[in-house]
Parts: sequence; C-alpha cells; structure tokens
Amino acid sequence: MEVINALGRRKAAVARVYVKEGSGKILINKREVETYFPSSLLQYVVRQPLNKLGVAGQYDVTINLQGGGYKGQSEAARLGIARALVKINPTDKPALRSEGFLTRDPREVERKKPGRPKARKRFQFSKR
Repeated sequence: MEVINALGRRKAAVARVYVKEGSGKILINKREVETYFPSSLLQYVVRQPLNKLGVAGQYDVTINLQGGGYKGQSEAARLGIARALVKINPTDKPALRSEGFLTRDPREVERKKPGRPKARKRFQFSKR
C-alpha cells in the first residue's frame, strides 16, 4: 500500500499526516507520540479517529507538526489523521463526521486593534 497524506489545521498549528499500513506506530516530528505529548489526554485526542474505526493497530502514522501550542497541534493531528483515513476508505466518512473529526475548527486569534490594549479590551474610562 502506498503512503496516504492529508493536512490538518487548528488555530496556528499545521499537521502534515502520512498514513501507511503497519503495526500502529505514531511518530510526531520523528518522536514517539508518548514523548511528544506527555499528557495522556492529548495522546487520546490524536488517537481518537483510529480508535473510533478500530484500526489503531493497522496503520503507521507519521506527522510533521508546526506552529501553535500543544492543544492546537493535537487537534490538527486529529483532523489530518481523520482526513487520511477517509482517503483510504470513503465508507468510514459518516462515522468520523458524526464524531466531528472531519470539521475544521475555524476559530483564529482576532487581531489587536489600534488604541486598545488587546483585540476587544479597552483602557479604563476616566470621566475626569
């Protein structure tokens, strides 16, 4: 089987995901998922699409992650894995769609406006 690739994004994080048949290893930036994401919750988020379809031991996943924080990176990886699994088997799409794994979360950081300390926060108003 050839390598299937997909792209996942979340906030400022970009995940390039490569999936091929194998034993179930997940490598992120050439490191094991357990060392890259020490938090078991973030490891769970990355593995969600594989566990949902019950194919966790069938594919080797290699991910290149850039930008963002660890939460955004884990969710970008989840989206990329889900998209790659749909490319492999299109009949899995409804199952992944119902869990929300194929939805790109569009929320981004709002830009800072001039004359304000942050995007929406205002300086303290003084009447006199």
